[in-house]
Amino acid sequence: MSVPTLGSLLCVPALDRPDLLAPSVARALGAWPGGQRVSVTEIDPDLADTAALTEAYGLPLSASANCVVVSGRRAGEERVAACVVRADTRADVNNLVKRTLDVRKASFLPMDRAVEETGMEYGGITPVGLPAPWRVLVDVSVRDIDVAVIGSGVRRSKLLLSGADLADLPRVEVLDELGI
Repeated sequence: MSVPTLGSLLCVPALDRPDLLAPSVARALGAWPGGQRVSVTEIDPDLADTAALTEAYGLPLSASANCVVVSGRRAGEERVAACVVRADTRADVNNLVKRTLDVRKASFLPMDRAVEETGMEYGGITPVGLPAPWRVLVDVSVRDIDVAVIGSGVRRSKLLLSGADLADLPRVEVLDELGI
């Protein structure tokens, strides 16, 4: 089975390189039938941020998808969601995410909490392998990315998969206009 590749990135099947994945990501890919179609590429961890990655590896910005974690409260209950949007957009946290979570105010989850609760490194947080109670919101335009570059749970690598597969991950809710 072939795995996605992009540009000059050296890609291998993600399940063959669990050392390049956060443990929760490796478990999630192993349990998901689509996990066989996901590849991983090792990168310089100093280039994990999208702008640096796309410039250094000659990738189109439109191939990257960013994941941000937000939270809000309603009736004393915290509601957390990961939002995945194309890298050439930003998540509509103040409107659509707030309404979707049914909270008064949605804010980015503090970095230390996001890292602790996901077991992933900052700059590598991905929609794959997130804590079960968290919602996973994906912008509809992500489905159209031929080969999407997303975090792997660690800064030293990236996952590559089709946008359609990304939108088909377990627990994903595909939303119109999440990315603005």
